[in-house]
Amino acid sequence: MSMLAALAIIFGVLRSLSGLPQAYKIFKRKSAKDISIISVLLVFSATIVWIAYGLEIMNTPILIANGVAACATSVVIFGWLKYGR
Repeated sequence: MSMLAALAIIFGVLRSLSGLPQAYKIFKRKSAKDISIISVLLVFSATIVWIAYGLEIMNTPILIANGVAACATSVVIFGWLKYGR
C-alpha cells in the first residue's frame, strides 16, 4: 500500500467520523429537531454512490472511508427517526 493510499484511509475515516459528535448530541439531548434530514440523506446517498464506485474499481481507501461514513451517517439518521420527528 502506498503512503498516499494510507493517508487516504486515515483522513477518509477521520472525515467520516465527523458526524458522530452530532449523533452523540442527538442521543444525549434526546432531540434531533435541529437536524436537517435532507442534508443528512444527501450525504448518505453520496456515500452509497462512493461505495458503489469503490466496489467497481476495487479501491480499498474509498471503500473503507465511505463504509465508515455510511455507518456514522446511519447513526444520525437513526437518531433523527427516534427523536426528531
